[in-house]
Amino acid sequence: MNGQGSDRLGAAKVGVIGAGAWGTALAQMLASDGREVLLWALEDEVVAAINGEHRNPLYLPSAHLSEQVRASGDISDFAGFDVLLAVTPAQHLGRVMAGLPGFAGDLVLCCKGIEAGSGRLMADVAREAVPGASPAVLSGPTFAHEVAAGLPTAVTLACEGGEAQWRRLSAAIARPTFRPYYSSDVVGAEIGGSVKNVLAIACGVVDGMELGQNARAALIARGYAEMLRFGHAKGAQGETLAGLCGLGDLVLTCSSTSSRNFSLGKALGQGQDPTALMANRRTVAEGAHTAPVLQALARDMGIEMPITDAVCALLSGTVGARRMVESLLARPLRTEGQDDKPERPR
Repeated sequence: MNGQGSDRLGAAKVGVIGAGAWGTALAQMLASDGREVLLWALEDEVVAAINGEHRNPLYLPSAHLSEQVRASGDISDFAGFDVLLAVTPAQHLGRVMAGLPGFAGDLVLCCKGIEAGSGRLMADVAREAVPGASPAVLSGPTFAHEVAAGLPTAVTLACEGGEAQWRRLSAAIARPTFRPYYSSDVVGAEIGGSVKNVLAIACGVVDGMELGQNARAALIARGYAEMLRFGHAKGAQGETLAGLCGLGDLVLTCSSTSSRNFSLGKALGQGQDPTALMANRRTVAEGAHTAPVLQALARDMGIEMPITDAVCALLSGTVGARRMVESLLARPLRTEGQDDKPERPR
């Protein structure tokens, strides 16, 4: 039986698709109440380590996992679940979920990005890959190692199915130290999580160049203005972008090397080569894939996003870190709020 017809809301069968750091942390959190959680992993060595040693040495080596967390490399094992948390890299969501064409439960999207080529948000990708599923988006200020350790965390849970879906999912996902807040704004939750990854790269550059906390704070504020402009143009609600999955996630991700995007930017700010950095990374810095897609969408809609443009130039090797910063500092002086007025969907 899927979650649509479950009588015991708290007894929903929950699985996690994707055994990177974030997926592993979510599985550990879900198992904290003693329920069994199945985790899908691409790599055979990860499946073996989780089942045999209760560890994920490739992606979350600091965590000793609950014995209630089990792993499988067979995606078909998840077909009959009530709730699936999809935690694959954003660019692979459609391909992975296409392995479950008949899934008809609640599909909670936990990956943050925009699909290259199509420019689609993850909910749009999921609707095509698993048309019978009920999409929702979980997003907010979260570092995987803290969630795995049981430290207090609050997130946005945006439900396309409204409050009825929220009641199902909050019963299945909420834990004493993991607190979801309801939203109906799926688009806003997705945009907040996607855009902040690009901005975190820029903040990492500032840190790598040792330009100071004043510069980082200014970049966060101006980056948030870009997020608002783009979000409003796509139909997102300002309240969503001012909440956990927008401003909250932006502040966290732009402030610590625990963020993959921030650490990528810091390395770029220290003069490392972008191509070599991307080739040598096991974990995915989603902002590097999102940036050119975001830039193209913004240009098509006539939205000015200078920080996003600067990150794209840096990642492509067109400019170095110092030139990137100089280009932002050389922009014309203006009134704060000028050109920041919300755009409406066309």
